[in-house]
Amino acid sequence: MSWLFPLTKSAASSAAGSPGGLTSLQQQKQRLIESLRSSHARLLPPQFPQEKPVISVYPPIRHHLMDKQGIYVTSPLVNNFTMHSDLGKIIQSLLDEFWKNPPVLAPTSAAFPYLYSNPGGMPSYASQGFPFLPSFPPQEASRTVSLSVADTSSTTSYTTAKPAAPSFGVLSNLPLPVPTADTSVQISQNGFGYRMPDVPDEFPELSELSVSQLTDMNEQEEILLEQFLTLPQLKQIITDKDNLVKSIEELARKNLLLEPSLEAKRQTVLDKYELLTQMKSTFEKKMQRQHELSESCSASALQARLKVAAHEAEEESDNIAEDFLEGKTEIDDFLSSFMEKRTVCHCRRAKEEKLQQVIAMHSQFHAS
Repeated sequence: MSWLFPLTKSAASSAAGSPGGLTSLQQQKQRLIESLRSSHARLLPPQFPQEKPVISVYPPIRHHLMDKQGIYVTSPLVNNFTMHSDLGKIIQSLLDEFWKNPPVLAPTSAAFPYLYSNPGGMPSYASQGFPFLPSFPPQEASRTVSLSVADTSSTTSYTTAKPAAPSFGVLSNLPLPVPTADTSVQISQNGFGYRMPDVPDEFPELSELSVSQLTDMNEQEEILLEQFLTLPQLKQIITDKDNLVKSIEELARKNLLLEPSLEAKRQTVLDKYELLTQMKSTFEKKMQRQHELSESCSASALQARLKVAAHEAEEESDNIAEDFLEGKTEIDDFLSSFMEKRTVCHCRRAKEEKLQQVIAMHSQFHAS
């Protein structure tokens, strides 16, 4: 249990006196886990989590996370399982993936009895019935899909199952089955789905052949392929493929017809973007000009201007007084001009002092 409750330096001293070097809380957790193991021995092996579990699905399904037989989950989360992994999160991620990409039941066939029969040693658990999972498109009403964790200590091995039918060159290159409007299909949540034509368990036309013809068919691949190509199920798949190609071509033609209007709209968007760029540049220039004007009309700038103007008015009045003392100006002219300049000077100084008080109050208000 050291992997679940690692002892720290502070807990090592307190655990030294307890049996087995475990604290009372760790012993209680260990007894709880042992109780769960004994009651769920069919789900988790005694060596868990040192040995990674084997997650299986029954009945077999087709999904990119499953193996070729559709029984075992081959997800990297399961293959890379360690004692520090969270099995609950792994199961939850698998269920989320099955919800996003719903699997389909593997078709029943006499050549693959393990695809529909309950394998030996595989517990037939009922469906989990999670409320957040949608109902998968059933192909048989009496069959359910359930996810279970198989016991790795089971003596039953599935490697001895019947091998899959050989895939010949022509059959392996056949197109994937596609849905058509004339075929009864079951569309999954992602919009794609196709019901494979049912493969019969018996082929009555083979009973009319002689033993030598059957032997030649078994030994010569060309004859076998010719027989396969005459099957109505294969013809149906090829017909569906042709219909899909036609629908794709029709959709491509419609897209090409929309190209002129899309190009015109694209050009309109480019023109409006160019206009937006020009308006943005003009707006930035006006904002800069507005900032300059705002700075020139600020309280500190006005105070500096009033101070300079008051000093200029004072110098002019001093010059008028010097001219009068030197006898350059008459007394009447001196009085009128000197009083005017002095009045302007005192007004400007008064405004400067008042503005300075306003600035001080404003800065004090913002500071508080």
